[in-house]
Amino acid sequence: MNNIHWFFKSILNSYGQVFFSNKKTFSSLLLLATFVDFYTGAFGLFAIVVTNLVAYWLGLNKYKITEGFFGFNSLLVGLGLGIYFQPGSLLMLIVFLAAILTLFIAVSLEGVLGKYALPYLSIPFVISLWALTLASREFMELGLNERGIYTLNDLYIIGGGPLVKLYDWWNNIPLPSSIRSYFLSLGAILFQYNIFTGVILAIGLFTYSRIGFTLSLIGFYTAYLFYMIIGTKFSEVHYSYIGFNYILSSIALGGFFLVPNRNSYLWVVLIVPLVAIVTIGLSSLLAPYFLPVYSLPFNIMALVFLYVLKFRVNNKANLNPVYIQQNSPEKNLYSFINFKERFGKDTPIPIHLPFHGEWTVTQGHNGKYTHKDSWRHAWDFEIKNDEEKTYKDSGDFIEDYYCYGKNIIAPAEGVIEEIVDDIPDNIIGEINLEYNWGNTIIIKHSEYLFTKLCHLKPKSIEVQVGQKVKPGDLLAKCGNSGNSPYPHLHFQLQGTPHIGSQTIDYPLSNYLTKRGDKLELVNTASPIKDDIVMNVQVHPALRKAFHFTPGQKFMFEINSPTNHTVEWEVKIDYFLNKYVECNTSKSRAYFKVDESMLYFTHFEGDRNSLLYHFYLATFRVCFAYYKELQIVDTYPINMVFSPNQHFIHDFIAPFTQYMKGKYSLSYIGAENPLAETQITLNATTSTLVFNNEKNRIATSIFVDNTGLSRIEVDHKKTRYTAKRLEYI
Repeated sequence: MNNIHWFFKSILNSYGQVFFSNKKTFSSLLLLATFVDFYTGAFGLFAIVVTNLVAYWLGLNKYKITEGFFGFNSLLVGLGLGIYFQPGSLLMLIVFLAAILTLFIAVSLEGVLGKYALPYLSIPFVISLWALTLASREFMELGLNERGIYTLNDLYIIGGGPLVKLYDWWNNIPLPSSIRSYFLSLGAILFQYNIFTGVILAIGLFTYSRIGFTLSLIGFYTAYLFYMIIGTKFSEVHYSYIGFNYILSSIALGGFFLVPNRNSYLWVVLIVPLVAIVTIGLSSLLAPYFLPVYSLPFNIMALVFLYVLKFRVNNKANLNPVYIQQNSPEKNLYSFINFKERFGKDTPIPIHLPFHGEWTVTQGHNGKYTHKDSWRHAWDFEIKNDEEKTYKDSGDFIEDYYCYGKNIIAPAEGVIEEIVDDIPDNIIGEINLEYNWGNTIIIKHSEYLFTKLCHLKPKSIEVQVGQKVKPGDLLAKCGNSGNSPYPHLHFQLQGTPHIGSQTIDYPLSNYLTKRGDKLELVNTASPIKDDIVMNVQVHPALRKAFHFTPGQKFMFEINSPTNHTVEWEVKIDYFLNKYVECNTSKSRAYFKVDESMLYFTHFEGDRNSLLYHFYLATFRVCFAYYKELQIVDTYPINMVFSPNQHFIHDFIAPFTQYMKGKYSLSYIGAENPLAETQITLNATTSTLVFNNEKNRIATSIFVDNTGLSRIEVDHKKTRYTAKRLEYI
């Protein structure tokens, strides 16, 4: 049964991939549209079946087969052969062989273009159909298609009299020539040269993606106007064969391979005339061979533009490649915006604070006394008491200072690169300019990333050169050596391993900052002067509850009008993405986790499921417990609003956002932050339109010394409790 489901999914997705989609309803509509000419549709379907079966037989990547990446090119070849030639056993044989040839070309191009992280698009279709078109001139037994007059008969077979009347009405309705050509161009993508098919595809595209539909109009009418400006002869029949190049180019570059925004729309307007020039030139070049250009102009310009973008040294054009493809311009956009808000400043290697407890930034970047010019990106840290003093008693001795002798720890995984450990501490108020940096440790984290910790206590260093360290490993103790009139820790990041190296502007990750009574969790930032900062101190119960590992299972009993149990399992996919899957609803919640944080990044499936509410409630969880701590975040719009709710918003989403999804998490309970007593996390999910709240979901997560124990959901009239039965 699973194999049958998988195979049907691979067929449907092969249709959807023509428009870069994997949406079932849209793919089904495309499938039906190919059968406006019955035999054309049949041979297209046959070609997909052959390709996917052969690909599976050869042992090719099952995920790529399922997503239709191989099948859609064969579909186009099958449709092309089916529309050109008379049906029969010989044509079936030709389509069978053509499907295999197209698969081989696709896999070969994937190997070539994949090295440059470029898609092969529909090049296999063009090459294969050209080869078959040229070869067929020697196939004397293969007759040309003469079915044009029987279209109405084919439609009657599919949908009876009503479908025939609808087809006849659409093809005879008086339309402006440009709109008529737009519909013909859409239909021509599937080798259906009639307005009826074009209208069906336009409706499907509009339903599937408002951004895609808008881009199709922008691409088509940009080309239409360019043809008029340059004075090139325009004919409806000729244009129907090439118009889809502009539609596909616009959708691909404006909203699929690039995140849709105002700049991607602008570049579509600039590139489409280039596609037109390439189209006109190739048409003349191929005319002596009686070969249509098909989608070759789209392929050339899309690949060239995507390749050019790989040589950028900055992103002034604000064109952002889609790295995690969700087969929807809207989803790509909303996910990108959310990812940028949440992780936009994330660093490749997270660097944490090099100490435990509360410390104050007494000098930040571009400091008042030092930290200037090439050494301006550094911090000085000290410990202050409630009276803002850094020392006790008179402060005349180094031992009076709260930070003196405190443990200094490794800020990230690395290797000890250099050590200085024999410079004596200074008397308070004096400095040692001969050994400016004092006792120092330099840690290598990558080829071009090093941390330096200075003014350490002499003979306190616990590591050796070449030793590997992990985050939190003890390095040394804070001292007063070098250019240090008072005990403090100097901390900086640099791109080279030398003690006098220039600093680089590299932020710190996952730390807490305290302003008054408010405690804020910071993802990635550079602390500023007077910030009170501290590392996240992991609570064992919270870490046990939320540090998910593949293979872990949970079972919950849900107390609702219909009591039932659900089981979750933590899994990992082909691309090493971790997710929690509900075995009942088959929903998936994708996440990433580190030593101190859990982030959910994406959800697929039933939005009435417990897993969806858990995804919302634990969208971002810190494994530390502090009563004052409140975590805020934002959701992707499409994750908290239904498609109908953001339908209109989709049209203007590339330019502005008036809908928002807000997340808030507060910690209560557990008087002793280190005790394994019950902790309650109260989460709120709010949807806002023009900053007015439209919906709210309140969820409470209960954690005890065994981990996650209970979930309570309160949403409008829906209230239920899910109790964990067991960990597996």
